Amino acid sequence: MRKRLTILFAVLCFGVSIMIAKDYRTVVFKVEKMTCDNCEKKIRDNIRFEKGLKRIATGLQSKTVTITYDAEKTNITNLQKGFKKINYEAVVVEDKKDE
Repeated sequence: MRKRLTILFAVLCFGVSIMIAKDYRTVVFKVEKMTCDNCEKKIRDNIRFEKGLKRIATGLQSKTVTITYDAEKTNITNLQKGFKKINYEAVVVEDKKDE
């Protein structure tokens, strides 16, 4: 009986974890106009309000912005529109699904 309960519990936990798994993706954008600390701050301060965004990291030297987002709430096109709102163009360098 105890073994059955343990197996049942394991199956239920596995099922619940599948149901709550999110579709997180990470995209790296090249932003050529990001040339100074103020540009970097402007991007971080404004893009972080885009719907579905989970994390944002900027690399001034490489002129890249790495964003982790919930693909059920937004997509790359919407994120690029967010850059355009603040007069920056973001070109996709890499796009991957998070494990």
